[in-house]
Amino acid sequence: MNWYAHSSKFLKPFYPSLIWNIQTEAKTVYLTFDDGPNPTATNYVLSILESYGFTATFFCIGDNVVKHPETYALVIDKGHAVGNHTFNHLNGFAHTEDAYLSNTKIASECIDSELFRPPYGRIKKSQITALSSDFNIIMWSCLSGDFDANLDTSRALKKLQKLTKPGAIVVFHDSLKALENLKILLPAYCEYLVKNGFQSCKL
Repeated sequence: MNWYAHSSKFLKPFYPSLIWNIQTEAKTVYLTFDDGPNPTATNYVLSILESYGFTATFFCIGDNVVKHPETYALVIDKGHAVGNHTFNHLNGFAHTEDAYLSNTKIASECIDSELFRPPYGRIKKSQITALSSDFNIIMWSCLSGDFDANLDTSRALKKLQKLTKPGAIVVFHDSLKALENLKILLPAYCEYLVKNGFQSCKL
């Protein structure tokens, strides 16, 4: 769990040009959701966000957008932002620059956004250079760790609360893999935000 929560602290020095948080003094955080759209998980997230009056940013896998266009359209219709998460959830470390850029470009054909988040947070400097002319590359302040089947959700929630500061970018996942943990963490974290005077906005 500690690795999830603090990974930005270790990675940020290697990628200082990427966006890890938003500079603001307002009590605003930026909830983000990776790996959708998925009809079950994404619709659950949308219902929770709506109940709190929050907006968020959904970093979508192109292949999932093609499979679930109605869910993708609903995200936009509800006033949320979308971002590119490659077409096939590629690990940048495991692919050449050409293959990575090509996969991202294919995703752009169905995801209209200037926001990009590298899957797993793994991206080569050459890939960053190539993508930076077309995208703002978004990383995170903290990961919820909701994708981990062995996650201690109580500890994870406390860690999220501790790391919540103005301008924080927080990562959850709207995927079936993360859904059970998400159902525990997301409403509890949204409740924490409201009680402490925070708002969630889209990027």
